Amino acid sequence: MTRIAIIGLGLIGGSMGLALKKVADLELVGFARRPEVASKALSIGAVDRAEGNLLSAVKEANLVIIATPVVAIKEILAQIGERLSQGCIVTDTASTKAQVMGWAEEFLPSSVSFIGGHPMAGKEASGIEAADAALFAGCTYCLVPGRGATTEAINVVEGLVRQIGAKPIFLNAPEHDSLVAAISHLPLLLSAALVSATTRSPSWPKMAKLAATGFRDLTRLASGNPVMSLDICLTNREPILHWIDEYIKELGEFRRLVSEGGQEMEQAFIRARQGRERWLGEIVEGA
Repeated sequence: MTRIAIIGLGLIGGSMGLALKKVADLELVGFARRPEVASKALSIGAVDRAEGNLLSAVKEANLVIIATPVVAIKEILAQIGERLSQGCIVTDTASTKAQVMGWAEEFLPSSVSFIGGHPMAGKEASGIEAADAALFAGCTYCLVPGRGATTEAINVVEGLVRQIGAKPIFLNAPEHDSLVAAISHLPLLLSAALVSATTRSPSWPKMAKLAATGFRDLTRLASGNPVMSLDICLTNREPILHWIDEYIKELGEFRRLVSEGGQEMEQAFIRARQGRERWLGEIVEGA
């Protein structure tokens, strides 16, 4: 029986375990630093066995899935690299890829294939309590094969992604990091900045009573795991800074339009609406 080790049993790792148990006959071994998290993962059926020792968790594993905050991956790869079985496949779920791919090359032996991964899926809630077998259904799942990854290993990970209902897309690491900086990491920062600006206002107690779905939708990402958010910014700094600058330019233009008023401002809103509707149409066509 294929043995899969899941390192990190939060929302993504727990959901991965639940999704895999629904579609394949596998042995899932989980590792979490906090015993209560491992215990919860066991109780909901996300893993078959939980190990409190990282090296014990990956022992004789055919596939290792690292579902931790980005920065933690470096230490994990350094610890497990020489202890993995020959032919083992390692993948991750981190939101940035360039540094992760570098760590994989540094710490994993040539007998191990690394395929970077990033499911474009999430929830407002985090942690094992929010784990959901359907989390990946229909989502885009980025794959970044390592330099020494075998064709067989790439096919295995691609097949796993399809099994859990996701749609694989192959990218290189710099391309991935540039694209997600715009459509994932910038929205995270905008969400956090909006919460910060409004909740620090002396008027917030009254504003809070008026805030409804619009505010809730725009600030959802601010409820994410702060450690993961920090790691994203630390490991994708330059692409994020580029898109912050681009957004500041656009916001400055909207400030001018608001100040001046008139038809030009209406046209800006029309263009924005048309751009979003085209995107939504592309999603429907690609479904």
